[in-house]
Amino acid sequence: MRPLPVISAKNLSLTFETNDGPVQALKNVSLDIEKGDFVSFIGPSGCGKTTFLRCMADLEQPTDGAIQVNGVTPAQARMARAYGYVFQAAGLYPWRTIGGNIRLPLEIMGYSKAEQVSRVGRVLELVELAGFERKFPWQLSGGMQQRASIARALAFDADILLMDEPFGALDEIVRDYLNEQLLRLWARTGKTIAFVTHSIPEAVYLSTKIVVMSPRPGRISDVITSPLPKERPLEIRETPEFLEIAHRVREGLRSGHRDE
Repeated sequence: MRPLPVISAKNLSLTFETNDGPVQALKNVSLDIEKGDFVSFIGPSGCGKTTFLRCMADLEQPTDGAIQVNGVTPAQARMARAYGYVFQAAGLYPWRTIGGNIRLPLEIMGYSKAEQVSRVGRVLELVELAGFERKFPWQLSGGMQQRASIARALAFDADILLMDEPFGALDEIVRDYLNEQLLRLWARTGKTIAFVTHSIPEAVYLSTKIVVMSPRPGRISDVITSPLPKERPLEIRETPEFLEIAHRVREGLRSGHRDE
């Protein structure tokens, strides 16, 4: 018997009520994400990528259709601490050390001091920030701050990681480095990752599955299952297989605009 998908959306729609009238952000979105998948969402600004991620996280409520996380509602999954969420900005408190920022959710959840110390040490190792626990955010580069934000999302060991364009504001060299690190972290932890991006190379390099979304109202115009191996050096981006997937993503984005 096939296991239940980790995230399952069926005919999901969401309409925001604004002063200028209703705005449909998502329309009839159906998608299954399996355990251990790395799924990237790509599409033009305003196509509903982040809104879909926020529905998974119970930060937005759909107006039609259904969505489940680990077989329960997003609200129940949130209460069960089923996922960690990484925002576009690192969002670290400047008055707390890196260790203090990572400990924050553990403190709120009532973990013992000893367990907090153990978990903070473990996730700092995972994101290659061991030794920076006593530093403050302003003492770290933008890329290091974002790695600390990922560590915070990993601290309570949720099986699902929701990431909303976490590397979008970083320069290309740092972004490449963090892409490599994220792939290694995914391989080591076996997390299920949902990842929003505007970058075609980033989506193709990271993902087992790429979800191409059309302009508002957000719909899924293509779902591409990647044939690339899990071991992916950066040089794989120059191979014919990589370029072929990137071409299909680009065509899906163009097709979405033509269908408006």
